[in-house]
Parts: sequence; C-alpha cells; structure tokens
Amino acid sequence: MARKPGSSPSAIKNRAAKTAAAMAPAGAGATTTAAPAAPKKKTNPVQFFREVRAEARKITWTTRKETWITSVMVFIMVVVASVFFMAVDGGLGFAVNQLLKLATAG
Repeated sequence: MARKPGSSPSAIKNRAAKTAAAMAPAGAGATTTAAPAAPKKKTNPVQFFREVRAEARKITWTTRKETWITSVMVFIMVVVASVFFMAVDGGLGFAVNQLLKLATAG
C-alpha cells in the first residue's frame, strides 16, 4: 500500500515544528530550533488559475441517480417529521382543551 505524500515521520516532525513556531508567543520565537520562514512569493495569476483548475478536477460530483435518491429521502423525512409534529401538536392541544374544560366546569 502506497503512503500518502507528506506522511513520513520527518515530514510530520517538520509540520509539527512549523505549527509550534507559528503558535508560540512573540517572545518565545528565539527558543525554537526551526528555521525562519521564507518570505512569501507572489503567485503568478496564470499559475494561480492552473492550480485552481487542478484542484477543481479533484472534486467528485454526485451522480444524477444519487442526487435523485437523496432528494427523495429528504422529501420523505420532511413528510414524516411534519406528520409527527402535527400529531404531537394535536395531542397537546387536546390535552390543554381538556384541562381548560375541567378547570371551567369546576
């Protein structure tokens, strides 16, 4: 089984050191052994759109059948929930009416 990129122990340690350095208070920065961060480069707009396009290709879209099944299940759950709340509301309304009748009759 192939490993994911960046899952080697040294890569994990490097990420942990960078995270610790970023989260450290301003005065504690001198005590860490991590190398200082390189200045950020400006990204070329063409390169940016290439990267966006590459990331968009990684998206997995649901099929028409999966979307249809999910929509039907949502509709069924809405109907079930509305019937449930209608029954609860009717039962509580009936109970309140009976209590009011009992209170006014006595």
